[in-house]
Amino acid sequence: MNKARAEQVQEDKWSGRKRTTLLITLFTVSVFSQIDRVLPFILAESIKRDLGLSDTQIGLLTGVAFSVCYSLASVPLGRISDKGWAKQVLLFCILVWSLMTTLGGLATGFVLLALSRFGVALGEAGGTPASHAIIVDKIPTKFRGRAIGLFSMGIPLGTMIGFALGGFIGDSFGWRYTFIGAGMLGLIAVLLVLLFTKKNTVVRDAGQGSKNLITSALDLFSKPAFVWLFVVANLVGFATAPFYSFTAPFLIRTHNFTASEVGLSFGLLQGLMGIFGTLMGGRWFDKIVDSGNKKLMGPPAVALIVSSVALLLGLFMPTGMLTILCFVPGMFSFAFLLPFAFGSGHLVAGQGKQALATGIFMMGSGILSVALSPLLVGIISDMATMASIGNGLQIGMLIVPLFCALAGVGCLMASNSIKKFHGKAKGTSGAGQGFTEKFNES
Repeated sequence: MNKARAEQVQEDKWSGRKRTTLLITLFTVSVFSQIDRVLPFILAESIKRDLGLSDTQIGLLTGVAFSVCYSLASVPLGRISDKGWAKQVLLFCILVWSLMTTLGGLATGFVLLALSRFGVALGEAGGTPASHAIIVDKIPTKFRGRAIGLFSMGIPLGTMIGFALGGFIGDSFGWRYTFIGAGMLGLIAVLLVLLFTKKNTVVRDAGQGSKNLITSALDLFSKPAFVWLFVVANLVGFATAPFYSFTAPFLIRTHNFTASEVGLSFGLLQGLMGIFGTLMGGRWFDKIVDSGNKKLMGPPAVALIVSSVALLLGLFMPTGMLTILCFVPGMFSFAFLLPFAFGSGHLVAGQGKQALATGIFMMGSGILSVALSPLLVGIISDMATMASIGNGLQIGMLIVPLFCALAGVGCLMASNSIKKFHGKAKGTSGAGQGFTEKFNES
């Protein structure tokens, strides 16, 4: 990074109250986004009864109907955000996902509900890349992991609120009123973004401005370290999507929980572990980067491999509470991974491509894994039920521990590849430069 460029980037960093209000704003956006995303999970049984749907159709609603649009839209929206339009992209996305969540509460059948989920996906596709573009533009590098961790904390907290409050409102007033109320919350996020965010600065290397979306994406995939991080995103998606889509139906059917009980037990614990995981992951990632340790993805690799064993045991526990306790390591590790994966991806991608990297990771975790894994679980469950097998959903959810273990192995491979990438960056950069600058220059 040359001197003029470094000074330009540094001048735009925020501190004090300004930085705090920005992070609170983006955190709130993340929470509201996740609430709208997870409502079909906790309300799946109510929706299924009301609209007469099968498990396969529920899998389509929580998988394909959301993930295909989500993943395909995330890359171009991320690229637009990198070009200085992050605030505008974020406002557009909040308005779209909030409106479509509200309209989902008025759906009279599978097709209309699926179309509303397409709309929610289109809106949410740009929320994370745009927020990451604002973070890398306004937050100093030494706080970057913690900032991403705080933003990512909105995912478990939004899931906790969506499960707990969504389950309670769903049991009390019905799933339709729950969708409509959640959609209206988006107006608060719109107001916060208008008041407390600003246009992000565009900083380009010589010649970078002429590169189009495809060329920029291919540049990232030319780096083996980025490819392995992309593989990890896919593997994690195969584990997390059915975990969050079908845990509520599994507890309701297998252990006779109500939606409210799932929300207050699984939802609450998942939220708390997710908050702990993202904050701990963000701080740990910052410390690893500051220390110059080159094995960035080692800690989440260990967490995922241990969690895979606990998740497998949880599916066969005799009581619901034991099942939930066995799911705790998975709740933690999925959240713990986020700051490491996004932070490592930003470092490998380099200045001006961070939001694009985020969008590509979201595409990787959505276009195949998140789209197909809930559908696959639903198909296995329906086939097992037709074959009079005792608990078809239990069999289908074996996908979760399998891909959790594979994701852990993928993290080890990514960590090794990042170490090699760092060595190349060190060889082409000044010996006195910082660890993050070597990444950004490569």
